[in-house]
Amino acid sequence: MTDRHRTGRALPVGLVLVAALLLSGTAYAVTTGMRPAVRAASPALAPPRGGDVLTADIGKQQAAVARVPRNDVAWAFLALDYTQQAKVTVNPAYYPKAQGALARSLAIHPHDNIPAIAAEAALKSALHDFAGARTAALRGIGLDRYNSTLYGSLADADTQLGRYADAFAAVRRMNELAPGVPAYTRASYVYELRGRIGAARAALDAALVEATAPADQAFVRYYLGELAFSQGDARGALAQYAEGLRADPRYFALLEGRAKAEAALGLSREAIRDYTAVVSAVPQPEYVVEFGDYLRSLGRNGQARAQYAVFGAENRIFAANGVALDTDPTLFYADHGRPDLALRYGRAGIRIRPFVEMDDAYAWALHAAGRDQQAQRWSTRAMRLGTRNALFAFHAGMIERSLGHRGAARALLVEALSINPHFSPIHAPEARRALAAL
Repeated sequence: MTDRHRTGRALPVGLVLVAALLLSGTAYAVTTGMRPAVRAASPALAPPRGGDVLTADIGKQQAAVARVPRNDVAWAFLALDYTQQAKVTVNPAYYPKAQGALARSLAIHPHDNIPAIAAEAALKSALHDFAGARTAALRGIGLDRYNSTLYGSLADADTQLGRYADAFAAVRRMNELAPGVPAYTRASYVYELRGRIGAARAALDAALVEATAPADQAFVRYYLGELAFSQGDARGALAQYAEGLRADPRYFALLEGRAKAEAALGLSREAIRDYTAVVSAVPQPEYVVEFGDYLRSLGRNGQARAQYAVFGAENRIFAANGVALDTDPTLFYADHGRPDLALRYGRAGIRIRPFVEMDDAYAWALHAAGRDQQAQRWSTRAMRLGTRNALFAFHAGMIERSLGHRGAARALLVEALSINPHFSPIHAPEARRALAAL
């Protein structure tokens, strides 16, 4: 499991304050509404194990099931390891392996198999089957209501399903059971979605106090950097990414963050170097598109098209291995002249992931297709939680502009650029041009 169980320890004063705010319910008003909008698309918020550690553990579990083929626990942990390996290596071929290992564990021990149920929740979440992940997490909690890992899985699934009050309750319970890095990072996510940036930062600072392992420190520093960058502080973000890379140089998400911050600060040579390194090592679809957009902003259109071609190939490979892609292809095809594909992915995404990030992506797909009245409704829905997201505001502003609502368009585009003037190497300049025309 990825949770660090730290019950039974006295908490520093700062951590007690964050936990008290969460558990009292006073710091977050629960309502019926809540890339993470300002984070990566993956819903899992747990410190990753490095590739070397993960490979070693896969070997350990494989050896265990070779010695004792009916070792259901080893099969369950092997399923969890394969799921994580698919993410670390960006190789979706590990997902069928994870499904096979999970099936073996459940065949051996079909009842009360908590490790297998936790692995099932993680796997379904990775495949973007959030309803299935929620069902698995609830089944596990029914068997063990003190398992913080399962409450984390439930919170992740409920968030992506748009069940924001339920997600908050799961995060609160997780903080009661095991206050630590996984619980505090999820708490920061809850605040961030509601636009409570100070509270989100405080929760991450609390997580950093608890982060003793290098992987945990790198993980928290990455999200501190993401939070800073999303709010327009590229220099502050760069400092966080640098600290994280000092803790764990192999945490490649930090390298993507550093490239993004360098690009925002005009350090093009350094940004290209870091983007090249990260997409060579970990070609996450969102990293590939981001690099392509940056190259395009520099006028390197041929190199940009090469990155976009990689994204298209990855999209097909992920789909062939059972991953239900949603936000990334919806936005990509809306931005690259294929509104038909954008709408197809958008409709599918709304069904499986009715989350604010998907609402925004679907709105942008509808706008690309010339259906701005519908787009406006979905854009309004995406912004209903008060999330401070520059891309959301930009999309909403451009939709209002197309509808002829000049005042609303101007206000939203100003908002986008005030939140983060570097939110996109393509769209931030477009926002400035649109404002000038207005």
